[in-house]
Amino acid sequence: MRLVTFMHQGSATLGIVRGETVAPAPGQTMLGLIAAGPSALAALRGLTGPAVPLAGAQLLAPIPEPRRNIMCVGLNYADHARESALAKGQPVSLPKVPVFFTKATSAVNGPYGDIPCDAGATAELDFEAELAVIIGRRGKNISASEAMQFVFGYTVIDDVSARDLQSAHGQFFKGKSLDGACPMGPWIVTTDEIANPHALAVRCRVNGVTKQDSSTSQLIFKIPALLESLSRGMTLEPGDVLATGTPAGVGFARTPPEFLKPGDVVECEVDGIGVIRNRVV
Repeated sequence: MRLVTFMHQGSATLGIVRGETVAPAPGQTMLGLIAAGPSALAALRGLTGPAVPLAGAQLLAPIPEPRRNIMCVGLNYADHARESALAKGQPVSLPKVPVFFTKATSAVNGPYGDIPCDAGATAELDFEAELAVIIGRRGKNISASEAMQFVFGYTVIDDVSARDLQSAHGQFFKGKSLDGACPMGPWIVTTDEIANPHALAVRCRVNGVTKQDSSTSQLIFKIPALLESLSRGMTLEPGDVLATGTPAGVGFARTPPEFLKPGDVVECEVDGIGVIRNRVV
């Protein structure tokens, strides 16, 4: 299923995308659905009632207000790890364990929302197309062999990054958490629709020009390994979002560097899931 959160009759509403329409599920939320478990998802499949055209629906982030920060993985594609090191004049080395960080919930943005470019905060706004995993069950100390049982579905994220802030602060959080710096969507695709999440093309285009073009087959740490590592001593909750990392081609590592500016349109795409499209303002 493709599940959205959209504005319907004046409120954020859960919906099922069927072809070119959206069937609303009034009174339900994405977080509530995920937390309720498989029986609630099965019941939703039988939802009947009037649908609205998808083309005219105002889609929000699938989880507009996550319960806690978006969790992310840095340097999880070998080519991106190499380009990052070379751009910084550092020796090339691949991470031995996943590099986790988070983005503030206030960074969450819709699949077609504007990305603010605050000149008073950053002059080096960058793009990062990523596959994101939505956690479906509470779990701690999850083994890699069982990890996929804890996945509810997948979505697309643009891990918008203020590179100058990352450099100045010496860590990821501030530079990753500016308002609107986490476009997400356009929907969550449930696991039954994705035969192999490690064989999906990942692309980013800026003003129609391809900047990133890779595949989740190139992930250094695959989803089971990520969930095993992240959940070690730390409980994962239904509705948690984990962005799995971005491939090579980001702006700061290009020669010369390319940063986003007002008027630019960024498209991030993962095959089998969809495309998000955001204008920088």
